[in-house]
Amino acid sequence: MLTPDIAIIPEHVAIIMDGNGRWANKRGLARTMGHSKGVEAVKETVRAAGELGIRYLTLFAFSSENWNRPEAEVSDLLGLLRRFIRRDLAELHRENVRIKVIGERDKLRGDILPLLLEAEETTRNNTSLTLVIAFNYGSRDEIARATVRIAQKINAGLMDPSAITADTISDHLDTAGIPDPDLIIRTSGEERLSNFLLWQAAYSEFVFLPDYWPDFNRDLFIEALKIYASRDRRFGGLSARPAAVMG
Repeated sequence: MLTPDIAIIPEHVAIIMDGNGRWANKRGLARTMGHSKGVEAVKETVRAAGELGIRYLTLFAFSSENWNRPEAEVSDLLGLLRRFIRRDLAELHRENVRIKVIGERDKLRGDILPLLLEAEETTRNNTSLTLVIAFNYGSRDEIARATVRIAQKINAGLMDPSAITADTISDHLDTAGIPDPDLIIRTSGEERLSNFLLWQAAYSEFVFLPDYWPDFNRDLFIEALKIYASRDRRFGGLSARPAAVMG
């Protein structure tokens, strides 16, 4: 498949996959059908990311707040995760994709945690796209857990509190070793982060698409990447682009 002419390919793209339920409701279908169709969008997105040369793709799969949804819907979401890992892990491994899971793990029960650990261990030495799955993830919780780990090191005499920097905090987050996202995409027309990568998004570019997640495809992905490529990222400084380009 030909790679489109995109001026700048971001190293790390993160996506808030929103709108499965509304996609289903609009068609008079059960919400579970929206989630099932959303898994197909995940597969196409992962494939496109690898083809386009993106190095890191983070997907907001299940937030720590999603446990508050109806029990039947939570059960269905967990079932889809199980099927995705069991059916697609081998293919991802063949494609040299490395899987990294972020989020609170200690309270996960049943077979979910072993499945996530299996996915990480099986693909740990792969060197192509890194697929980061945010599962049972909430950014405030992540920052709180990082703070606890730092405090424990201080109490143990392993860290001087006066030496703590922003890098120190980054190094204790779930995403330690992963570059901050260059681009965050959210589908469904909502324009908020919803407790996703709050620390890491400090200098991210945002693209909000009106399309529901089950309709997300390679063309929409490319559209978002082109919008990103048109942005002037200054990181608090002056533009690095020539004046003629900036107009």
